[in-house]
Amino acid sequence: MAEIRFEISEERKTFLINKIAQKVVDLRLSPVAIVFLESSKPLTFLGNQLMIFMQPFYRAFFSYQEYEEIATMLEDRNNIEKLICAIENLEEERHGDKRAKKNPCN
Repeated sequence: MAEIRFEISEERKTFLINKIAQKVVDLRLSPVAIVFLESSKPLTFLGNQLMIFMQPFYRAFFSYQEYEEIATMLEDRNNIEKLICAIENLEEERHGDKRAKKNPCN
C-alpha cells in the first residue's frame, strides 16, 4: 500500500504551529504539552504513531488535511522545538510581566 505524504511549505508549517500553540494555550495545557513534546523528541516516530492512534480525538480540533499535515510535520524534531517555542511565547504573552524569566526561544 502506498503511503500518502503531504508536502508542507514553511509558511503552512508556521501557520499550523501557531494554530496548535494557540489551542494549547487557550485550553491552558501548556505545561502538559511542553513536557509531552520535550519527552517525545527522541521518539518522534513513535510520537507520530501515537498521533495516528489518537486521530479521533485530534479530529475534533483539526480538519483531515490539517491533521495529516501536522502528523507529517511533527516527524521532524525541529518542528517540535518550534512548537514548544510558540507555546512558550504565547504563554509569556498571556501572563504579561507576571513571569520575568528568560525564554531561550526569543
